[in-house]
Amino acid sequence: MEQVLREEGLSGAVWALVGPGRTDVGAAGYSDARTTAPMRPDHRVQVGSVGKVVLAIGILRLVTEGRLSLDTPVTGLLPKVALTNAWSRTDPVRVKHLLAHTAGLDHSRFWQVFSLEPTPDTPLIASVRGDASLLRVQSRPGSRYAYSNVGYALLGMIIESVTRARYENYLDEQVLAPLGMNESTFWFVTQIGPHGDRRLAMGHFEQGVAQAAVPMYLRPAGQFTTTAADMSRLARFLMGDGTIDGEPFVAPAFASALGEPHGTEAALAGLSIGHGLALAGRDRHGVYGSCHPGTTIGFVAMFCVYPEHGRAFFVGTNTDSEKADYDRLNRLLIASLSMPARPTRIERASTPPPDVEAWNGVYVPVPKAMSSLAWLDDLFNFVRAEWDGRVLRLTTLQADERVLEPVGAGRLFRARDRDAPSHVLLVGPDGKRVISDGLHSYERTSLARLVFGWTSTAVGLLGLGYVFVVGAVRTLRRRMSPQDPMFIPFIGVLAPAVPIPLFLGQSFLQLGDQTAASLALATVTAVLPVTLVIG
Repeated sequence: MEQVLREEGLSGAVWALVGPGRTDVGAAGYSDARTTAPMRPDHRVQVGSVGKVVLAIGILRLVTEGRLSLDTPVTGLLPKVALTNAWSRTDPVRVKHLLAHTAGLDHSRFWQVFSLEPTPDTPLIASVRGDASLLRVQSRPGSRYAYSNVGYALLGMIIESVTRARYENYLDEQVLAPLGMNESTFWFVTQIGPHGDRRLAMGHFEQGVAQAAVPMYLRPAGQFTTTAADMSRLARFLMGDGTIDGEPFVAPAFASALGEPHGTEAALAGLSIGHGLALAGRDRHGVYGSCHPGTTIGFVAMFCVYPEHGRAFFVGTNTDSEKADYDRLNRLLIASLSMPARPTRIERASTPPPDVEAWNGVYVPVPKAMSSLAWLDDLFNFVRAEWDGRVLRLTTLQADERVLEPVGAGRLFRARDRDAPSHVLLVGPDGKRVISDGLHSYERTSLARLVFGWTSTAVGLLGLGYVFVVGAVRTLRRRMSPQDPMFIPFIGVLAPAVPIPLFLGQSFLQLGDQTAASLALATVTAVLPVTLVIG
């Protein structure tokens, strides 16, 4: 672990290994890179979205007590939240859809994540107000997985609606305390100031740049402070039968639903991998488990349970790096659990689906992670599928080619580095062909549409480049004057450089706030097309 931290540029880590009758916790690296203070096993860390697992247990506890139902429509619980759902008459967004990320809601928006405006006491409703498109349902509720921090913010609001108390208070007292997770909390904790805790490791970015925690709008989705030992207690509960000290805590029926998908198009077509009510199936390194990753300012974490083996692991690092390979830590911990590999892999199908060639073509993500950036998703995250007579090849711009071979019956396929079926071919209710891996759905689109998007983008950039080059040349030759037809467009093309020093002078955590930099960027973005039209 020390070696991996050093090679990947990570400051420190804490972890827990859970096995039959034994729990081991450990630590390596630094709790604060500035002082080189060592990380201790009892250091507290922040785990971002891993906290969603505990919040989900809190919802299931309310259901078990009869105070809530998984099938309850969200609009009845949150009358002030106006969802725009084209399927509302037949398929309203229900509590279970929020838990399983199948409500079709956006992941998040910049202003919800990168902001220094919220306080620890900002009402949760503030996280979804002011943007009607934020609450637009993109796909039929329950049909497709689409990870949504917005959805879990709504779950926090549902807890407050049912219990008439802060969701932090309910989860700390009614969930964490019974689980014995006494070193964990949903309340805001940081490293300095009034909410400071010296046991909380400092967060970091690349090159050991320190960053203290700040309050967030979507805090039910990513505000959770814990320890490795407490996460081991959570793991043992999740691998049990839903009881605590022999007393029912959540209904036993929920145990199998925590990490297995139900009701989605992919699950109904036979794909067992996907997101359950709290965790997602994960087929990695020769073993299958239910896991949840987490990222927040300065921290990255992973939590996995393997109920069939009675084992689990947790790892939390106090560095949020875009360059590090965090899966190296996961591989080490999985190897340390000494779980037996599956004895046999599912055999390749003797005959492929007869209509497999009908899925040849290009596909785009549906629903979108951020609907406001849908065109970027289409242009840069499209997938090209091609059946070569033996395997189905999936190629993208941003990842290595995926080679899928047909397995079992139906239209199931398996990637070569997986033990179980990893993809399925579908026909949606609207007749469109879909490729899904349980956690991503890609809908076929026309190549002409993508070509038009790429051509439009390229021509636009070339046009701006032409205006810039011609304007610069004329300026250097002192031939540019206000009467020149290129003068005003040239000013418009130069204008986007104005906000750059303003952005450099503020924290990146303010990217979503209304600051001088963002207002300047909005202004020059609006001015640019006007200057081109004038020219």
